[in-house]
Amino acid sequence: MLLALGLFAFGISTLAHDELQRRTSWRHATSPRIGARDATQYVGPGEETISISGTAYAELSNGSASLDELRAMANSGDAWPLLDGAGRVYGAYVIQGVDERQSVLLADGTPLKIDFDLNLLRVDDEARA
Repeated sequence: MLLALGLFAFGISTLAHDELQRRTSWRHATSPRIGARDATQYVGPGEETISISGTAYAELSNGSASLDELRAMANSGDAWPLLDGAGRVYGAYVIQGVDERQSVLLADGTPLKIDFDLNLLRVDDEARA
């Protein structure tokens, strides 16, 4: 298993991703000052997003069925825990988008190659008591 989102395991038999891109931001409130730069105050963590991209080949997996499973997970609106094969837990994420590009088509339109992008948004709260 390369990565797991809830019970969906990314791997050769489902969807093997080539790249994982993570973006983390922090929020700072600003207040204007005369003759100086705005004053800033740290107000907490901002959005954290993860983009997963890869290619599914028909010889190795049914990429269309796996993408449909991810779409069904997204339709639920639920947050899913994300962890990698080394056991690192990223947090809880919702699926914001699934992009699919089909190519190398057979005569009936069946794709032999599917490139995909999955966009996730972190939703769990890390507020400390």
